[in-house]
Amino acid sequence: MSTLQQPDPQGPELLTPENRVLSTLNADGSRRWLDPKPVEGFYRHYRRILAWFLIVLFMVLPHLYWGGRQLFFVNIAGGEFTLFGATFLRTDTVLLALAAITLAVSVFLVTALFGRVWCGWACPQTVYLEFLFRPIARLFDGKGRKGVRGLLSHLPGGLRKFLRWGLVALICFHLANTFLAYFVGSRTVFEWSLQGPWAHPAGFLFVLFITAAMIFNFGFFREQLCFIACPYGRFQSVLLDKQSLIVGYDTDRGEPRANPRDRKKKGRATQGLPDTDRKDVSLPIVETAATPTPPEQSFGDCVACDRCVAVCPTGIDIREGLQMECIHCARCIDACNEVMTKVGKQLGLIRYSSQSVLSGAKPRFFRPRVVIYPIILLLVSSALLFMSATHADADIRFIRAKGQPYYTLPTGEISNQIRLRITNRTREPHTYTVEPATDGFRIESDSEIADLAPGETASATLLLTARPEAIVGKGGSFRVPLTIRDDAGFVTTQQCKFLGPLNLTAALEQASKAREAKENKTDETTEEPQP
Repeated sequence: MSTLQQPDPQGPELLTPENRVLSTLNADGSRRWLDPKPVEGFYRHYRRILAWFLIVLFMVLPHLYWGGRQLFFVNIAGGEFTLFGATFLRTDTVLLALAAITLAVSVFLVTALFGRVWCGWACPQTVYLEFLFRPIARLFDGKGRKGVRGLLSHLPGGLRKFLRWGLVALICFHLANTFLAYFVGSRTVFEWSLQGPWAHPAGFLFVLFITAAMIFNFGFFREQLCFIACPYGRFQSVLLDKQSLIVGYDTDRGEPRANPRDRKKKGRATQGLPDTDRKDVSLPIVETAATPTPPEQSFGDCVACDRCVAVCPTGIDIREGLQMECIHCARCIDACNEVMTKVGKQLGLIRYSSQSVLSGAKPRFFRPRVVIYPIILLLVSSALLFMSATHADADIRFIRAKGQPYYTLPTGEISNQIRLRITNRTREPHTYTVEPATDGFRIESDSEIADLAPGETASATLLLTARPEAIVGKGGSFRVPLTIRDDAGFVTTQQCKFLGPLNLTAALEQASKAREAKENKTDETTEEPQP
């Protein structure tokens, strides 16, 4: 509930919330800058290994080639996407849709099982901020006494600030160039870097924009991206259930919380002894063998040190329950375990668990979403793998040309205009030819598409003509098989829709009469007048 402040005669009444609205906002609405304390522990160790693996992977991946092609390449301008050797074109709408569904269902499944493990362990925002840019900020904060940090602490504050932001800008500039390599190719970026910015202004401006965005994000916006700009935290109420893995505080074990001093006072008060921490105590303290042990069971294991809050990268108190800002980074777990070790308590007061288990219920792995998501994922991913493995070297599509559906030729033959569209899916240029796969049909137009480049699409207009005996009894609409070949041995047969008259005999008679009438009219106009 919110409380009403005393009215200010100079202004309107304000509602003051009891709790903090955002962990990065002060009560007056100003920015609360977070400086999480460093912490080491079991989870921190493995998070560091994974983080640096991901950082190195991001740096190396655009420079890996297989068969002369970049292993991971998103060519938006060319409409080509090469993902770990598998090439998708802009025409692969079904494959791209299946890939998007597979990714979405995978996120749903991982979140239902392991909560926001992506945010705390693999998200680029968390990885770069926690393991690269925040350590750089600590390196130049002037509080060190040993090593490089100690040497830098002797420098003037202005110089340290200049060196820090210069290093941050240099790293962001390198990351921006690496990011560009995913879209234009690493070799292209290397060639551009040997030339002046004026040679490729679009690429240079793109790098400057990404560099500035990174400096702003990792230098100023920082953790606010996780719960202001990123929608994933707001989706967790839908994606999680009470059995999902979360970072949770064991309330039954930890409450009521009290620091060691309060515990000592409580114990002496229970025994009827004076408080030794007070300066006005004059009575002697008599300790005998009959003195009872302080009732520790009246307190929880939490010693109210607030260490879990001090190390949290988003500034929340995990003891208040599951919150949108929690990214499941487990820093509070390592910090709490460190304190529990010092005070001789059992580890796991803050741990990876579920809301159900923390409330005293039994864990239940099998539940509807954990069963439905894998089934959907299996079906969609199987379809994606099958279609990716069986797709042809060329995409063939026949399109009806504009104009009349068919033409009746003077010879009695029926002709259709058809557009053929071919996309070369291979890595070499090819020449494609088209021919009918059945007797009674022929192609009278140019039936060749020469030197079609890899990934490119070309069209050709075909004049497909059928002899009368080949379409008798077809009912005016039927399929004609056409064979498409290239110069490398690729062969495929596709069905093309062919249109003709419903009553071929009547159509031919009508065409014959029209032709005779036209010939008679021509003869009359060419006769010379009698003198």
